[in-house]
Amino acid sequence: MSPRKSGTDAWGRWGWLFGAIWLVFFAFPVTYIWTADGSMVWRLAATAVVAAFMVAYVMTVRLSTHLVSAGEYARAARGGRVGLVAMVATALMLAALIGPNALTAFPFIVAVPVFFLPWRAMWTTSVTLFAVGVVSSTVAWGLSRTVMFWGIALLVLATSVLSRHLEERQESAREVEGQLALTEERERVARDVHDVLGHSLTVVTVKTELAQRLIDVDPQAAKQELAEVQDLSRQALAEIRATVGGLRVARLADELEAARVALAGAGIEMEVCGSVTDVDPRHRITLAWVLREAVTNVVRHSGASRCTVELGESSLRVVDDGVGGGVVEGNGLCGAGERVRQAGGQLSLGAGRHGEGTALEVRW
Repeated sequence: MSPRKSGTDAWGRWGWLFGAIWLVFFAFPVTYIWTADGSMVWRLAATAVVAAFMVAYVMTVRLSTHLVSAGEYARAARGGRVGLVAMVATALMLAALIGPNALTAFPFIVAVPVFFLPWRAMWTTSVTLFAVGVVSSTVAWGLSRTVMFWGIALLVLATSVLSRHLEERQESAREVEGQLALTEERERVARDVHDVLGHSLTVVTVKTELAQRLIDVDPQAAKQELAEVQDLSRQALAEIRATVGGLRVARLADELEAARVALAGAGIEMEVCGSVTDVDPRHRITLAWVLREAVTNVVRHSGASRCTVELGESSLRVVDDGVGGGVVEGNGLCGAGERVRQAGGQLSLGAGRHGEGTALEVRW
């Protein structure tokens, strides 16, 4: 049986009704009891045994479905076996009282192990009960009076097995979906953390190196750079917390300003063609993440003196005049490409103007 998360799901609470609804067929032996010749004591005794069997069946199914739903398979098997013994005992008493009409209980006895036993044990138990029931009823009452109950028992068993099989298939599908969703969420968090930390640490590194060079020649400027490093570190920490909490949303205007600061710290002049208002609002968040990653790579790898950011309604182009390889296809760019593909766009890399530097382009 497939594991469940909790015993409070609908099957755990109401699954027993699926089995209990078939107790309506006991109307036939009860009708026989109260229309056949016999004393009142016999009628009351037979009716009480029918009621006892029905109670034993309902309690067995209800307890089993609840425990199985809660993942307590050993307890479900133990309790189910006790209930099965009670059902067999009351069925034998009923057979002694009303003869072949007691075979109404036969399908319930054969099918009830489906609710609480593992597959192999269930098949062994159900087939054994079916075989013993067929042989003993045929010996006691003959083939013609019992064969119909055999067919009903097989039909009920097949229906119960099919129901359990479909339920377990659905449960397995839900588990796979849950695992996929969890994996996707982990990948999203990892991608966001990489983008946030990659950009922030790159800028911190650049500014720290600048402050180190300025500390002797211009202490005031070095102090200003270090103050900005402190602010960037605090901002990065806040962004990491927001990312892990699922609250991080990149904004294109903010990323443009952050790109200007990062490029300036690396001594790279930035030119922006177009404005945020030109960009389709549906694409702004995706382009903000791509811009962050592209600028981070330009600062790290390009050795450029100039970087141009071109914004269009459904496009972004980041071009540098460096030595080439300004945008490196690492984890960050793979994550950016995945974001773009999920949003229905395409990301491409190529040479910059006149074959110099690198150009990253995103289009829808």
